[in-house]
Amino acid sequence: MIKTYKIGSLTRTHGIEGEISMNFTDDVWDRADADYLFLEVDGIQVPFFLEGWRFRSDSVALLKFQNIDTSEDAREFVGCDVYFPHDLTPEPDENEELTWKHFTGWKLIDNNSGFEGTVDYVEDSTVNTIFCIGDKLIPATEDFIEKIDPNERIVFTSLPEGLLDL
Repeated sequence: MIKTYKIGSLTRTHGIEGEISMNFTDDVWDRADADYLFLEVDGIQVPFFLEGWRFRSDSVALLKFQNIDTSEDAREFVGCDVYFPHDLTPEPDENEELTWKHFTGWKLIDNNSGFEGTVDYVEDSTVNTIFCIGDKLIPATEDFIEKIDPNERIVFTSLPEGLLDL
């Protein structure tokens, strides 16, 4: 099974030729060599090949998938979540500054509670950046991070007692 992480949601059709708007939280497909994205259709992640795309704003892109050629075809996918494969996520260059988005797919280990999980995605559209790990929402703040191991792709934290119970 291919491991993926959520990068956005399809919100509405655009035009008459099958384009569809995506509100995105990560523009990884712009930085990676990926010909496809996964859409969650009826609870199952299905690969859809990209025919093209363009940015509409800092958080919206217009996507055109292969074999979706009318607004009626595209309307069927409005509301679907969009996922990207972990193994196609590019590693940051050694000269590139790490951003919170780079931690998607990394392992997080909390030294206080013993909690371990993989960061599904990083939510940074609000004032507080959050690591999303399954149903856990963990503040991505330097105050809680003890150590980062970029070679093993692990973030070690010391979370306050009870935070994981929220």
